[in-house]
Amino acid sequence: MGYVFDFHDAEAYEQWLENPQNRFFLELEKHLMVDMLKPVHGDSIIDIGCGTGLCLLPFLEMGLNVTGIDPSPYMLDIAAKNLGNHADLHRGFAEDLPFDDNSFNYSCLVTSLEFVENPEKAIEEACRITKDRIFIGALNRYAIKGLQRRVKGMFIKTVYNRANFFSIWELKQIIKNVLGDVPISWKTIYQLPVIHGNIASKIEHINLLQKFPFGAFAGMVVTPVPRYKTRVLPLKCRIKQETKPAAG
Repeated sequence: MGYVFDFHDAEAYEQWLENPQNRFFLELEKHLMVDMLKPVHGDSIIDIGCGTGLCLLPFLEMGLNVTGIDPSPYMLDIAAKNLGNHADLHRGFAEDLPFDDNSFNYSCLVTSLEFVENPEKAIEEACRITKDRIFIGALNRYAIKGLQRRVKGMFIKTVYNRANFFSIWELKQIIKNVLGDVPISWKTIYQLPVIHGNIASKIEHINLLQKFPFGAFAGMVVTPVPRYKTRVLPLKCRIKQETKPAAG
């Protein structure tokens, strides 16, 4: 089942957003997600592990049909306040999504794999319900900020004590295990964990820096490609026997 955010976690996240620096980095994450997914107006998207629903806001503004699912009723309550009646919200788990195959054009898992019990199954389910592209946003195991979070967790109880951090290479391996060799692209942000503002924003949007594999937040887009197994079947036919003598 993984870790489900309780009331105190939801309250702590809202307090976390009161910090201007944290809001700045959240905006960077949302911008990266939209930039990599390249969604089309009128298409549909689901946020798996939607939390407070903030990552769905840019898609609403772009005219997409948005859906969110999360196992925490407390996070969903906040999402309902943030999104109003503009989003279809569900309670459920990433490893067992209550949707038909190919239900959505896009799906995203933003800092969701860190808290699920079975990341491979979560990605497999996302691929099942998604037709076009999947965005995975993860806290980078090998970033300085990721190390700081783990060290802090040794002394102070935080939600990150429950998190499983991933590297870009680990995510690519999980995707390969599930889908085989499919098209994958990745970028990172949060290269400068101590500053924010206009100058930091310009630096964070430099394409060359976004290919640095140790940014604190890694974004990855996966394009599912259907795979089919074939097997040879024996050809059954009857040879009609000629009873008449051949001419000549």
